[in-house]
Amino acid sequence: MTGRTTRRRGGELERAIFEAVWTELAEHGYAGLTMDGVAARAQTSKPVLYRRWSNRAELVVAALRRNRPAEEELPDTGNLRTDLLTYLRRLAHRFDDLPGGAVHGFLVDMLRDPELRQRFRSQLTQEEPVRGVTAMMRRAADRGDIDGDRLTPRVFSLPVDLLREEFLVQGVAPADDVVEEILDDIVLPLLRASEIRRTGPKQP
Repeated sequence: MTGRTTRRRGGELERAIFEAVWTELAEHGYAGLTMDGVAARAQTSKPVLYRRWSNRAELVVAALRRNRPAEEELPDTGNLRTDLLTYLRRLAHRFDDLPGGAVHGFLVDMLRDPELRQRFRSQLTQEEPVRGVTAMMRRAADRGDIDGDRLTPRVFSLPVDLLREEFLVQGVAPADDVVEEILDDIVLPLLRASEIRRTGPKQP
């Protein structure tokens, strides 16, 4: 590597930086990622990075945001299970095109780094996926399909949290049948629990 920087601006420069971030993550993990390494790989300078992002946590989260697929409209089939299944499958595979091991390594490192974890949750996990789940659950409650009294911030985030935990344990995106199990065995029974208590068990 020559150490020279390449003068680029705007989108071209950002693309080079974010590609460098993912390559560095794949090779070194978050713990081994440095602003020096990203700058060298992107053929830019460290001051250029610091003018945009104050630290590597901000840089990695920005790269994650930029590299995610464009968000589509929320499914609206009139059936909560179908809506959530479509949405969660899409979410589980949203980073399939990123370097092998990069996202898993990032999530593992996130558990060790409180600053990174806070930024990830506030800017990604809570910002978009949980907001989408929230909208679909509230829509179902308005239709009377589930008990609106069960809807809390923790319940809204539960499907996304379970997907993330599955990814952390297995190291790969959850398979479609795993997404179905998360819904059918945990999420949907929880949303319908109050309805069962109110009506009582069915009589034989």
